[in-house]
Amino acid sequence: MSPAMELEPQELDATFSALANSTRRAILARLARGEATVNELAAPFEMSQPAISKHLQVLERAGLVSVRSEGRVRPRRLEPEPLEAATSWIERYREIWETNYRRLDALLDELRDASSTGSDPSSTRDLNGD
Repeated sequence: MSPAMELEPQELDATFSALANSTRRAILARLARGEATVNELAAPFEMSQPAISKHLQVLERAGLVSVRSEGRVRPRRLEPEPLEAATSWIERYREIWETNYRRLDALLDELRDASSTGSDPSSTRDLNGD
């Protein structure tokens, strides 16, 4: 999936749901450094290997982690595409809010300038910025 490609709504939901848990975020942070087995991923946590496996299943269903077979070993690897799509989705809203904040800043500056000069700012600009 290219960064420009978007996830379907249910895939985006699965990504955010998987990221909502601190253990899963820690697993992803560890996998960002390279592949790891379930035992390696379980080592820093005070939980059983089956509990870590359940977290990995959530991450795998969300497409954030993949598994490859290497003999009897099945290392997990981070898959960045769902994170890139989630980042892209968040970025769109960040841009909207930045635009709104710039407009609010401009309006506040106008109101402050008007109050210092005693003029009525509503006579020069409406609240929609038009």
